[in-house]
Amino acid sequence: MATITVSQNKWKQALGRLRIPPVYIFLVITFAVGGLLDQIFADGQIFTNPSIFMNMIVRSVALGIVAVGQTLVIIGASIDLSVAYTISITAVMSSFIMQGDPNNVPQAILIVFAIGAVIGLVNGLLITKLNVNAFIATLGTSLILKGIINGTFSNYTGSIPRSFEAFGYNQIGPIPISILVLLLVVFAGWFLLNRTKFGSHLYGVGGNNEVARLSGLRTDRVLIMAHIICSLTAVLTGLFIVSRLRSGAPWVGPDGIYDLESIATTVVGGTALSGGKGGVWGTLAGVLIFGVLDTVFNQLGVNPYLKTVLRGGIIVLAVASYTYRSKREAA
Repeated sequence: MATITVSQNKWKQALGRLRIPPVYIFLVITFAVGGLLDQIFADGQIFTNPSIFMNMIVRSVALGIVAVGQTLVIIGASIDLSVAYTISITAVMSSFIMQGDPNNVPQAILIVFAIGAVIGLVNGLLITKLNVNAFIATLGTSLILKGIINGTFSNYTGSIPRSFEAFGYNQIGPIPISILVLLLVVFAGWFLLNRTKFGSHLYGVGGNNEVARLSGLRTDRVLIMAHIICSLTAVLTGLFIVSRLRSGAPWVGPDGIYDLESIATTVVGGTALSGGKGGVWGTLAGVLIFGVLDTVFNQLGVNPYLKTVLRGGIIVLAVASYTYRSKREAA
């Protein structure tokens, strides 16, 4: 009996350390209600057709990757509105450099990641060294990138070799490579936040920048690094989109609304816009909630404008519920 009791206590402690974000309960409810509506009003394939479920996750990969980077900057009490055009410049530059030649792939990848790092560095320096508000700084960077892209490229630019399409379409066993990449990015984000000094320092900076600075933390360096990582995740999203479209185009970032949607899924996942609180696993749940809603709406043939209204309502309700819960915990 004593052995059983000890074993039960260990399981309880393990579950306590797991800390499953509450948003996953909402994800399960959303999936169950969506599947039920599909059963009643459509062909009922969400529950019965595995390919629909898998396609739903693959369609969430692009947003999921960049949302991980957005989570880091928001935890640091910052924000990045330039990710959409960072995705676009990655798409057009990578396909332009590759020109369908497999030998150009390594060069293209290195160049676009270097561009992403520079964009993140500029954002970070504007915010920390020039004390420009994060919203204004990254919006300005976004507009600069937009002008450069639209003034240099028109529509579809260049092409990618067939081998690079593996990122978007190939599988390892039954699981698409893109989903494995998304999980690796999420795990890397979790590791950075929970198992490194950088993560603990980022939470400190987001919680109270002045206290963190007086405690001896190099707050500017931490926030600059968060912005660089965010831009690099946007680059990876751009490469994924290029592998799916087989070419780059200036509109892929803004048309996907990756700036606002990465912020929305991060907030829905429980990360506080004020900083210092949140995590990437909650963000992943927020991304999947949006993926489920898109799939259900498509199955039911919901008007696209109504879809936008419903998604906006969900964001407002999610933020309101977190605010109410925070006030109750503080009382």
